[in-house]
Amino acid sequence: MLRNRTRNTLSAAGPYQGLTGAYTIDPVHSTVGFSVRHAMISNVRGKFDSFEGLLKLDGSRPDRSEAYVSVQTQSLDTGIRDRDAHLTGPEFFDSATFPLMTFRSTGVVPVGEDVFRLVGGLKIKDIELPVDIEVTFGGSGQDSYGQHRVGFEGRATLQRSDWGLTWNAALETGGVLIGDKVTLILDVSAVRQEPAEAAA
Repeated sequence: MLRNRTRNTLSAAGPYQGLTGAYTIDPVHSTVGFSVRHAMISNVRGKFDSFEGLLKLDGSRPDRSEAYVSVQTQSLDTGIRDRDAHLTGPEFFDSATFPLMTFRSTGVVPVGEDVFRLVGGLKIKDIELPVDIEVTFGGSGQDSYGQHRVGFEGRATLQRSDWGLTWNAALETGGVLIGDKVTLILDVSAVRQEPAEAAA
């Protein structure tokens, strides 16, 4: 758990000055998940269990901050083994051929109090396309081990067919089994690896 949790406010030194540094994403306390419409009536949620990432935060100039995340697509988990095998197979992610899904930021745009638009490229199955992720800063502080942590939540809406994830099945009642729109859901806790120095 975090202790002495703080929220940074605007100051002469910069809005998030105390956050400057390099951070690694803690996969134990983070989630890379998604939600997609199923059978036209409900949502199926899933997550990826294996991923890693790096954040370079510039507290004085948040727009200069950077993010990189790499996800092992074989680690997909929707709670049903047969469905997971189908999703990681050749009709969807084809994890044997394309084991990684990656995101690399190209810019950060402040859009409101503690809210940013993270602009970058999402690569799935060797197709890289631009994606905007709305990111909300959740707070910072020291955990029980004395490590400095930051937290963020992120959301983005994707069209899976843009990356060649086009498999579907028609329903007898009309419509299709799986929606094309996918909501990407991120909950990130990251640990600072370097002290407060200007991010590169």
